[in-house]
Amino acid sequence: MTTAASAPVDRIIDNDLPTAETTPRPLSVNIQALRRRFTPRPAEDAWPATTQPREQVLQRLLSQPFQVDSHTNGHQRLQSRSLTLILDWLETLPGQTWQQRWLASGCDGLGAAWQSRIAQWLDGGGERYPLAGKHSVLPPGMALLIGGDVLRPTMAWFLSQRLGRSLMPVLERARDPEGFALLRKMCATDPGISEANGRMALGRIGVMVAAKGGLVRDVTVGDCVELLDTQAAVQKLTGAGMVCFYRLLHTMGVFPTDAPPSIRMFRSAGQLTCDELVDRYRITCRPIRNLLVEYLRERQPAMDYSSLNHLAFLLAGRFWADLERHHPGIDSLHLPVEVADAWKQRQRFKTITLTENGTRRMVTAPRRNVGDLLTAVRGFYLDLAQWAVEDPARWAPWAVPCPIRAIELVVHSKEKRHRKSRMDTRTRERLPVLPVLVRHVDEHRKKATVLLQAVAAARPGDSVTVADQTLQRAVMIRSPSGKIFADDPTASTRRDLSQEEHEAFWTWAAVEVLRHTGIRIEELTELTHHSFVQYKLPTTGELVPLLQVVPSKTDAERLLLISPELADVLSAIITRIRLATGAVPLVAAYDKHEKIWNPPMPLLFQSRFGTENRPVTGATIRRLLKKALTATGLTDPDGQPLVFTPHDFRRMFITDAIMQGLPPHIAQVICGHRDINVTMGYKAVYPHEAIQAHRAFLDRRRATRPSEEYRTPTAQEWDAFLAHFEKRKVSLGTCGRAFGTPCIHEHACVRCSMLWPDPAQKPRLTEIRDNLIARIAEAEREGWLGEVEGLRISLAAAENKLAQLHPDPAQRSPIELGIPTVTTDH
Repeated sequence: MTTAASAPVDRIIDNDLPTAETTPRPLSVNIQALRRRFTPRPAEDAWPATTQPREQVLQRLLSQPFQVDSHTNGHQRLQSRSLTLILDWLETLPGQTWQQRWLASGCDGLGAAWQSRIAQWLDGGGERYPLAGKHSVLPPGMALLIGGDVLRPTMAWFLSQRLGRSLMPVLERARDPEGFALLRKMCATDPGISEANGRMALGRIGVMVAAKGGLVRDVTVGDCVELLDTQAAVQKLTGAGMVCFYRLLHTMGVFPTDAPPSIRMFRSAGQLTCDELVDRYRITCRPIRNLLVEYLRERQPAMDYSSLNHLAFLLAGRFWADLERHHPGIDSLHLPVEVADAWKQRQRFKTITLTENGTRRMVTAPRRNVGDLLTAVRGFYLDLAQWAVEDPARWAPWAVPCPIRAIELVVHSKEKRHRKSRMDTRTRERLPVLPVLVRHVDEHRKKATVLLQAVAAARPGDSVTVADQTLQRAVMIRSPSGKIFADDPTASTRRDLSQEEHEAFWTWAAVEVLRHTGIRIEELTELTHHSFVQYKLPTTGELVPLLQVVPSKTDAERLLLISPELADVLSAIITRIRLATGAVPLVAAYDKHEKIWNPPMPLLFQSRFGTENRPVTGATIRRLLKKALTATGLTDPDGQPLVFTPHDFRRMFITDAIMQGLPPHIAQVICGHRDINVTMGYKAVYPHEAIQAHRAFLDRRRATRPSEEYRTPTAQEWDAFLAHFEKRKVSLGTCGRAFGTPCIHEHACVRCSMLWPDPAQKPRLTEIRDNLIARIAEAEREGWLGEVEGLRISLAAAENKLAQLHPDPAQRSPIELGIPTVTTDH
């Protein structure tokens, strides 16, 4: 079995996760309901402008406001010929209106190839006027027909080609001049909308006006959603500039008051129903599938969505879907012993794919959360048994013996102890180096700010030297986007100084707030301008600033004291995000755990993203922390780059607070824990705590013993102590007996285990050994058997002392361990 090594890898994929988790899933019921609530305007094939006869269409489109005096005669003749040519072609097609004839031609589905279809008709003899360059002649006439609301191609047709240069002037001049003028004014006065994004937003609004008819104020929320879906399908674009048009229309007051503040709400996953949560895993047995759905519905009122989703994953994915995958046709919760044991064994390990330097390999690693899975499955069986007593008609058929015994949960409880040990070790590794990280992010923020200000003050092309680095402000060919770029001559790269300063500031802000408050990452991202409250001390009347943490994991709010250092950080954040009017922008944030959109709030952790303000997400903070730690060069005991997670700051905050004397029950209130044992579980135990406790024990024990034992020794006693060590030198080496103890061998040093032989006395030891051998031979020859036994004991002791001086070379030679073989389980 190959286990996951500690070597750095590029990517890790868990192959044992249910495959349904990675397949695209439909929109949730809530998102579908929201889309049904805001439906797009239906496509029509008949309206007054498209039913007009040919002569009336030509007369209307070839006069003002479709034609302006600034157009040259040649341009007007081109428009007239193009318009006449397209109308001639449309007249050859079936239909009662011009729109019906356009749809019958099939050009709407051709996209940019619609001109080729008309060119084929022209080549077939249908051309009334001898025109060269047929493709260049057609767009002006098509722009007049669309701008005059004679034709309404679909949004996909508009997005598959470039017709804006000829169409937008017609729409703005003849269709809705007041509406488009107001939009242009809004784009010009909004500092967050660049020239390119504003032009793109106007083009998207023009597409909806041209495809659906009416004015700008007639555009609906459903039209915007349809455009966004079509845009993602045709152009594969979903960037920030692509959704700017919705914000403009929302600010303009086109939409109703209950319209979502962001169009991204229509594309989020949303909360899934219990049926959808179970159906992700494609369970074959319908009775079991229905049972799991009903069980989740019973548990749903007492659980948040994140916990419900995880429970569905454990029961439907890790439990029953795994059983169906290995035992096709299984249809009963009453599992045979061999089936249950095989499932437990499979869940103890997982097969993962490691991608390292472009090479993929399969390894097997133990699971760390087996206890959570067994607890969920056992709770499922026990709940069914309990509910069967309360409602037999509904639950009694499913009350069967549980395959998970209580003793198995006790065995797996050691996982929690191992987890506690790992977390304590992690905290002990990171708490001492926290000042290094804090100092680095602060210095990096200051350097990035100074560098940005210096380059921004320079003219394009000028060189600036700041902190021993020379940069040249980049000369931008395109329209300015508001960002400051600089070229680095030494690295031959272009740096986005605005982005560097942005990342440096929010890295510093996140580190400071996390380490001073110990709040969770989701609580950090939900801090708002309304989180600041004041408390008046009843004794002195002093106003104390407090930070209100909204309910998150435990659904209980709490108040934290704002220290002066934290106040400086929060003040810098508010100064950065505040508008020129002094207000903090309202931002709608998506809760990825609950899968819901929160109402617009003045979030503290927000930044400009494209054309709108968006919250700084937890994923962004994790990425910034990782980048900052890489720059510090800190490593863990294995030599790998040190990694900080936002939750590490919470553990370090609790550990440091309790070590500084904060009572644990006060730390529990500050951190928002329901159980004090959870708080103590966060606190890491340091070795010096045990040392201090042992010293305190020694002090208490000494206090109960006679004081004479701890008096200062006299001069005679001290001389006797020193003389003892002077008398430890003997002829064969050094005596190692303790102070004040007699010689137990009556100075027979060869036999004494306390003798440390001196290598320089080897000849003397050899002479003693040879003499003992000769004396033993003489005693045996003379029959002095009483001395033979004693001499042999002395001889063995002498040989032992010689062996201590020169151990057996075989014992000092290296041992060949061999090369281990590694097998891979696929």
